[in-house]
Amino acid sequence: MSVLDNLANLQTFVHAADTRSFVDTGRVQGISASAAGKCVARLEHALGVRLFHRSTRSITLTAEGQLFLARCRRILDERDAARTELAQQHATPSGTLRISLPLVGDLTLPLMAEFMAAYPDIRLELDFCDRLVDVIEEGFDAVLRVGEPSDSRLTARRLGVFPRRVVASPAYLQRHGVPRTPADLLQHRLLHYRFPSTGKLEPWPILWPEGETAQDLPVHLVANTIEARVALALRDGGLAFVPVHSVRDALADGRLVTVLEEHVHSCGIFHLLWPSGRHVLPKLRVFIEFVGARLDTVP
Repeated sequence: MSVLDNLANLQTFVHAADTRSFVDTGRVQGISASAAGKCVARLEHALGVRLFHRSTRSITLTAEGQLFLARCRRILDERDAARTELAQQHATPSGTLRISLPLVGDLTLPLMAEFMAAYPDIRLELDFCDRLVDVIEEGFDAVLRVGEPSDSRLTARRLGVFPRRVVASPAYLQRHGVPRTPADLLQHRLLHYRFPSTGKLEPWPILWPEGETAQDLPVHLVANTIEARVALALRDGGLAFVPVHSVRDALADGRLVTVLEEHVHSCGIFHLLWPSGRHVLPKLRVFIEFVGARLDTVP
């Protein structure tokens, strides 16, 4: 084995660079100062450069030694990371996970409760928002978002597809009439959503009949949460374009009904995102698998 292939030799060099002393290096590694010095000398011979300036009192790195030290640290860090990763494969997932979730508590809160029951040693810190968070800068372990990912620094896992529909209360429709065509929407009270990240209104994906010119829809209310628009629709406030999962119970018991299904057909896609290029710790790995399994199909 080459002297450069022996990680123990690289460790000796790093210790010597940190302590600036062969005596202290030998004491830490359980060898003599002479043995530590000879180890470094063998490295210098193999590399063909001097790594240290030597004096009777101390040793200091040469320019070449500083370059070699940076490389050695990376090699030894990778070794330590590999040891940790292998050890953690059999460890019980634990620790804190910081997760950013969209404002769809009806869907995500039951899921988080299930996860907490399955992994009691993992502490969750949940941040509910629809803004575009900086996962890395803000220290999140993962984020769940709707739409296509755009940050190249993140790894993305595509999850479930969920339908969205236009809904209203029977009382509202009795009072204002049931819209039969897209043009009928121009006479109705529409409850819109504003994207926090862009400040723009969410467009309603209306399929206008052939030959008809698409019209700008009226805006009677703007909110930045699904829950607010659902609550207003339940109180006969108007028509809302929302995910079906957010109104499942209200549709089932008749408090809300869908309209214009043949003219408004749209689905959203969930993605789970986490920082790329990092070792995925067991706590995050089990979260990814848990959420992925349960959101592959969103009712």
